[in-house]
Amino acid sequence: MAKTITMRVDDDLYRIIKKAADGEKRSVSNFLEWAAFNYITGELQVDKNEMEEILRNTADIDKGLKEAKEGKYRVVE
Repeated sequence: MAKTITMRVDDDLYRIIKKAADGEKRSVSNFLEWAAFNYITGELQVDKNEMEEILRNTADIDKGLKEAKEGKYRVVE
């Protein structure tokens, strides 16, 4: 069963969403549903090649976390 979600956005963001929805020939509601689904299924999942790359770099990630905990970093402004 479909659920209704209420959200508040400022006028500038609404204009951007509306323009994108019009460009896709969708209603604002349908565009937001479509965009959320595409983000979740596309951006939040990792394919086999990406996962292999991540796993190859775990040593570097672990080293970076260790150095950060030890305070071996500097903030660049």
